[in-house]
Amino acid sequence: MHTNETKYFIGIDLGSSFIKMSLYDFNNKKEIDSITYPKNEMEIISQKEGWAEQDPNLWWDNIKQCLKYLKERNDLSFVKSIGISYQMHGLVAVDKNGKSLFNSIIWCDSRAISIGNKALKNLDNKVISNSLLNSPGNFTASKIRWIKENKPELYSSIYKFMLPGDFIVFKLSGNITTTPLGLSEGIMWDFGKRNLSMDIIEYFGIEKEKVPKVVPSIGLQDVVSYDNCMRFGFSESVSIAYRAGDQPNNAFSLSVVSDGEIAATAGTSAVIYCVTEKDISDPKNKVNTFLHCNDEKNKKRNGVLLCINGSGIAYSWLRKTLKFDSYQEMDNISENVDSSKGLTFFPFGNGSERLFNNSKSLKSMINGLDFNRHNDSHIIRAVLEGISFSLCYGIEYLREIGLKVDIIKVGNSNLFKSKIFREIFVNISNANLHLYDTNGAMGAARGAALGNGDYKNESEAFSDLKLIEKIIPLHSKSLEESYNNWKKLLNKLI
Repeated sequence: MHTNETKYFIGIDLGSSFIKMSLYDFNNKKEIDSITYPKNEMEIISQKEGWAEQDPNLWWDNIKQCLKYLKERNDLSFVKSIGISYQMHGLVAVDKNGKSLFNSIIWCDSRAISIGNKALKNLDNKVISNSLLNSPGNFTASKIRWIKENKPELYSSIYKFMLPGDFIVFKLSGNITTTPLGLSEGIMWDFGKRNLSMDIIEYFGIEKEKVPKVVPSIGLQDVVSYDNCMRFGFSESVSIAYRAGDQPNNAFSLSVVSDGEIAATAGTSAVIYCVTEKDISDPKNKVNTFLHCNDEKNKKRNGVLLCINGSGIAYSWLRKTLKFDSYQEMDNISENVDSSKGLTFFPFGNGSERLFNNSKSLKSMINGLDFNRHNDSHIIRAVLEGISFSLCYGIEYLREIGLKVDIIKVGNSNLFKSKIFREIFVNISNANLHLYDTNGAMGAARGAALGNGDYKNESEAFSDLKLIEKIIPLHSKSLEESYNNWKKLLNKLI
């Protein structure tokens, strides 16, 4: 039985650009405070073409600033548990003293592609299709191998490797752990044996002792250290009870937890995420299957993920390049025109794209620019079209491999806040769009309440999730022509 005791839950969403944090009032079923930090987007360090790194200590510094902000405005002694969402597939490594050894090699880094491709050729096909369900690609396991091959002195100093969310749990608790979901994101999970994949560990020569202890994705994982409880005004019994990569968490935030349900997001990258009970292995490796955050031994839940790397990062680049003050200003300008007047944009400028087999030749570009016809409104419209068209192109492939894509749930955030983007996406994908009032940080907070046992089940956790709008496809001949022309140009590039 629930009591009237005040209960707060904190959700931390570690993105590539910002830290987003929500304070959730359990009793009143609402977000009572939130912060997005820092003011300017976190830097992605690219020392060489195809590289993408961030300093994990900067993540922690920014999280401390967020917690300090919440503490100054709220009584955090009522916080019962913390949930964490984080950018997927990254690599963080620490020595025996817990010091990070190098910048995190993040999700859009492409340096390990050749290592993943070599593994795909050398590993038994049954391991790929039945156990891993994926090519090792340039995911976390391949990144670890890259360190071993290229920086052996650093590799020998690694005590434990982690994903970004694992690092934040370590900084909060002092203990190093990971989750089955995290291992699957790194292509280190055996879906058949439901355990660490020894095939990958042995093939890449990764010592098993470097793998963290495995804890549940939803459930008691650890507790916040005494020093951090004192620092942030917590009681001495705050648990960490939820941890998931940003895309499984986005789906969870939208109550996409059952077979056949689909979520999408358009943050730094754009993703379609399909929950399924099946172990789906794509022979073309254009989409990837990971564990979903609510997977259990007797309730299989996987997530089939289609990703376009250049989404919000493309829109952000455009805002800075054209020197607009806000995204809202850009959205308003995009509504001044009903088409891009033949201007075409390809958003493939943020690392290798899995949908196109990690092609290094595929780059971002604006095509058809006419100085006498086009202005900033057409450029903005073309960028919104290009990002949406890319997602819809991927949806066509999901349907080809047998997934039904008819209703897609999204949060009212990132590019889905744009009316034009939503309309383009719905009309070209030919799918219904359900827009909800939620975000990743709120999803992580609800996950913490579920993992801590305050919610009995997922249905109870999302009983108050608010639907803002349902958008249905409308036939638009001109938009369909634009999409078909976009695809013709794309096919020439690939």
